[in-house]
Amino acid sequence: MHFLQELSEHLGIRLLNERLQDPTMQESLESIFPKDNPKNTRFAINFFTSIGLGGITENLREYLKNMPSLIMQRQKQVAESESGSSSGSDSSDSESESESGSSSSSSSDESDREKRKRRRRS
Repeated sequence: MHFLQELSEHLGIRLLNERLQDPTMQESLESIFPKDNPKNTRFAINFFTSIGLGGITENLREYLKNMPSLIMQRQKQVAESESGSSSGSDSSDSESESESGSSSSSSSDESDREKRKRRRRS
């Protein structure tokens, strides 16, 4: 991450942060600034802060702060879509579906990343 330290010295932390937030850069930077789970997000925040680049983690900090509400919104959307598609299921089925839905979404995120990596290599 030495290159980010040099960039911050030359551009300044504010301009570097603006450039890192560029929508065209997000796919390339998702492994450096992970939003896949809170543990990885916290690790990235702590790492960049420890090397003096805490200013570029503002977006991650905001995401981490809002993560509980984002999770609740997703669960609500899943519950609404399940209730609309299957009216005859009992509550134990919907609980197991929501639990498996959270793990399948993380595995689908992983498979999406693998597909993107393969495309980049080609």
